[in-house]
Amino acid sequence: MRYPIAIHKDVDSDYGVTVPDLPGCFSAGDSIDDAITAAAEAIECHLEGLLMDGEPIPSATSIEKYQQSPDYRDSDWFWVDVDLSQLAGEVQHTN
Repeated sequence: MRYPIAIHKDVDSDYGVTVPDLPGCFSAGDSIDDAITAAAEAIECHLEGLLMDGEPIPSATSIEKYQQSPDYRDSDWFWVDVDLSQLAGEVQHTN
């Protein structure tokens, strides 16, 4: 599954990452590449936690859904691929 991520950078900070489809899932990195790698790990951990708690896996939505939001005004957008088959538990999808 591919999740959109928003990467932002403030002065004197690392690159911050937010995963809008997964509230509470975020990460950071020293560079954009590091931030993307860290985001993939954060998404996997977040989804694994949902599965362990018996919660459904949220579906990914389009970047366009979030681009107009003032919360992501200065963000750059990327996609992160996550292999759900590598996660523990049974996968449940929601729409």
